[in-house]
Amino acid sequence: MNSLLKIVAVIFWVSLNPLQAQTLTQTVRGKVVDQVTKAPMPGATVMILNTDPLMGATTDLDGDFKILQVPVGTHTLRVSFVGYKDLILPNVLVNSGKEVVLSISVEEDFGQMQEVVVVANEKDRTVNDMVTVSGRTFSVEETRKFAAAVNDPGRMAASFSGVVSTDDGNNNISIRGNSPNGLLWRMEGIDIPNPNHFVNPGTSGGGISILSSQLLTNSDFLTGAFSAEYGNALSGVFDLSLRKGNNEKSEFTFQAGFLGTDIAAEGPIAKNYKGSYLINYRYSTLSILSKMGVPLGDFATDFQDLSLNIYLPTGTKSSFTIFGFGGLSDQNKDALKDSLEWSSDFDRYSSTYFSNTGAIGIKHSYMIDRSNFLQTTVLASGNTIGDKMNRLDEEYQDQEWYYENFGNSKITFSSVLNSKLSARSNLRSGIYLNQLYYNLRENGIDEEKNQMETFINSKGSTQTIQAFSQLNFRATEQLTFNVGVHYLQLLLNNSNSIEPRLSASYELDEKQRISLGYGLHSQIQPLGTYFAEYEEEGEIFKPNENLGLSKSHHFVMGYDRKLNPFLRMKIEGYYQHLFNIPIKPGVDETYSIINQQWSFMTDPLVNEGLGKNYGAEFTLEQFTHKNLYFLLSASIYNSLYKTEENIWRNTRYNGNANLSLTAGKEYNLKKNRMLGFNIRSIYGGGLRKTPVDLEESIAKNETVLIDEQAFEEQNPAYFRTDLRVSLKWNRLKSTSTLALDIQNVTNRKNIYGSYFEPFTGEIKTAYQTPLIPLLSYRIEF
Repeated sequence: MNSLLKIVAVIFWVSLNPLQAQTLTQTVRGKVVDQVTKAPMPGATVMILNTDPLMGATTDLDGDFKILQVPVGTHTLRVSFVGYKDLILPNVLVNSGKEVVLSISVEEDFGQMQEVVVVANEKDRTVNDMVTVSGRTFSVEETRKFAAAVNDPGRMAASFSGVVSTDDGNNNISIRGNSPNGLLWRMEGIDIPNPNHFVNPGTSGGGISILSSQLLTNSDFLTGAFSAEYGNALSGVFDLSLRKGNNEKSEFTFQAGFLGTDIAAEGPIAKNYKGSYLINYRYSTLSILSKMGVPLGDFATDFQDLSLNIYLPTGTKSSFTIFGFGGLSDQNKDALKDSLEWSSDFDRYSSTYFSNTGAIGIKHSYMIDRSNFLQTTVLASGNTIGDKMNRLDEEYQDQEWYYENFGNSKITFSSVLNSKLSARSNLRSGIYLNQLYYNLRENGIDEEKNQMETFINSKGSTQTIQAFSQLNFRATEQLTFNVGVHYLQLLLNNSNSIEPRLSASYELDEKQRISLGYGLHSQIQPLGTYFAEYEEEGEIFKPNENLGLSKSHHFVMGYDRKLNPFLRMKIEGYYQHLFNIPIKPGVDETYSIINQQWSFMTDPLVNEGLGKNYGAEFTLEQFTHKNLYFLLSASIYNSLYKTEENIWRNTRYNGNANLSLTAGKEYNLKKNRMLGFNIRSIYGGGLRKTPVDLEESIAKNETVLIDEQAFEEQNPAYFRTDLRVSLKWNRLKSTSTLALDIQNVTNRKNIYGSYFEPFTGEIKTAYQTPLIPLLSYRIEF
């Protein structure tokens, strides 16, 4: 704690130490395009409000604009074009270290009877114009400045209504009581593999995000009743967009901290060519935390990652984009050779774990004409997860205990056509084709036979097909409909789903809006589940190879109100009916795949399970105004499931309630210098757990749960507060930020769960992450 106080003192000292006072400026430029067809808007006017004299520019034939010598600070832009709604862009942050390059989409106005102004600080209005309910936009700035977000979209999302972190040690999130594994990740309009380090098989989260915030621009987060283009997801969607690198000048970012060292570079590919590159590399420095005495476990942990986005225009109507990411992570642990040093059974195990993930894609964008825009993408992706665990026997000999190696790779082709049918209606249709390859193996010890048994051993390929079409129709200036359908088929066993989607939004007045949404959604099971096997009388059986898709009906109703230009309130109620859920057959079985945390279930399953999630969410949010923002999120909910025993039980993730406050304030100390304080505090109901059968655990020398009491116990309430203190200062050609994030600043010992400890013969409690300080320094130039 003394070290933390010293770090905070340094930040305050630097903030009070005077720098050379000077007026700093930077260039603001960008491109204005049609929201649907992406056609450039020549002659559009872009003005910076509240400047004297008024600063602005007009777009050229390519829709580009440039405003020179804009003072450093936060500005509001107004974009106007004949026949289109005026757009207000507040909180445009201008720093001296990098140019501000904007991509602005404007919406055609079919009314023409009165001036209509769209204010783009309403973050419930998503980047995707066909999302009506249960969606919001998040910015790169939020992933950076939210306390404990550490540039990670998953950890940032824990501030939003309906979202609960399931484990401090990773970024898994439960959305509206659903399993974290129901989350879909997309990048540049195409599905990608789980983009995290230290992932477990079958999951959607991990220890640390692979993706660099350097590459992201404003993106969408969806929590229910998704529009028709999204499929193979039950709980939520991260729809990520990448920014283009600066195509006029070279710029660099360097960041060093306890989590890792980042180096990013961007710039033009060639002189007098509008193409650009953007690349970021990071190498882990987690060992620094261990040396400071922060308990990170007994593993030696390393990771590194690379992200890129290369933009290659081929004319005024078409362009190619090469984008991708890759991450390598591993954890290794050696068994203690001396039994006198053993304090738990865990000490006699050695482990070698790795998780490698990557994706590389090429996207072609083509403006067919002023009404049609075609985007075609080919993506190659894959991930491999491996773990080998040995156990020292009583004679200190290594005994093979567990082995897994799960390899998946995929080639994806997508083609999406956006058509403007009229000023009132837009049509978006597309197809996704996936060629999947898998090489899956899992072995484990059978203690009774004292030999390794095979649970999964399968190598081969299969395909999936997805197609969709959705219509956006503005019946009036107040009333908008989105109607569509999605189709999903897994050719491995020909399981399929035709899924209608419908949503509507009605503007009661300029301050109030109501919305309704419905969607049928489905998801393919974790791939290894299909290939579970067992041997009987010398014959291999695969009981799960014909499992169907899990499915869910989503119903959403919402109300939004702008209390003033900077403050909004949002209320949403929802009901989700889950069916066709894989469960263990039998009237005395309580297992449902809904509660599976990680890995693949290898027992026989049937699609006879049910589930239901229902609740209400409240959001009160002030967008940044006078350097102050806050986000108050509250949720009450119920999450239940049922097997063939015909009893509604709590799911693992049924905490019943969650409350979070995220806030921040920045102070202008002296010229070109800003001190920031950010806080996030979360209070929520504890997750559910199944009690441990001590007597049976002692008999079997391992944790045995009382399955007939599945999830009848609840952990104590979860409470955690995170703090971030930052200092930013602008110089003539650079911007620097020194920041200290303190996770779990009160060092509260939140309970994760219980387990049986064979070494002592007792039931032990596992706790979540303690206080962790994360210091970082960042410079842009």
